[in-house]
Amino acid sequence: MQKQILYNEIAACRLCPRLVRYRESVKPAKRFSGWKYWHRPVPGFGDMDARILIVGLAPSAHGGNRTGRVFTGDPSGDFLFDAIYKAGLSNQRESRSVDDGLKLKGLYVTAVVKCAPPDNKPEKVEAARCTGAFLVNELLALKKVSVIVPLGAFAHKWLEYALRQIGVDTSGIEDFGHGKMYNAGRYRILTSYHVSPRNTNTGTLTEKMFVDVLKKARAMVR
Repeated sequence: MQKQILYNEIAACRLCPRLVRYRESVKPAKRFSGWKYWHRPVPGFGDMDARILIVGLAPSAHGGNRTGRVFTGDPSGDFLFDAIYKAGLSNQRESRSVDDGLKLKGLYVTAVVKCAPPDNKPEKVEAARCTGAFLVNELLALKKVSVIVPLGAFAHKWLEYALRQIGVDTSGIEDFGHGKMYNAGRYRILTSYHVSPRNTNTGTLTEKMFVDVLKKARAMVR
């Protein structure tokens, strides 16, 4: 029930005029001709009894904004879900559509900003609004989460903001850096570079590096 309430609230949001205009204006790419784009905010996805939470930046224009599921249908998602599978946290390695049968095991995936932003760059006011309205509520709803993996400096910053909003002491959290670990109340924060092609195509983040982070997160909750 809580998952459905969260889903409905997120999917119906129109709080940020710039993001609403952009997400609804994205025209299907040629490679996706025939698709009816989602064109709405993209809720988080996964196991509500999860002990691990992954937090990304925002949906991509032709990924989550097309499919309606976070990180689904774009290169970042291809890298992410393949690694999730290799870390033993899902039943399949691909995420193509909301009805493809993918199930996450002990894991929930979301993003700070729920709408695809122009140039993949949310404004500060948009990130603050979305964090306060939704990421905070996701943290409260995911009662068993103990390890959080923010992807990149943006997610790291706004995760810290969200934790402060629910009364968590974040004084132990330092500046972002890949593979760092911090304690914040009942949570342990395990950081990773973002899974964007800018990082994965250049070797800044390799498959091994990211799978190692996920395996470490899994070991931490055992």
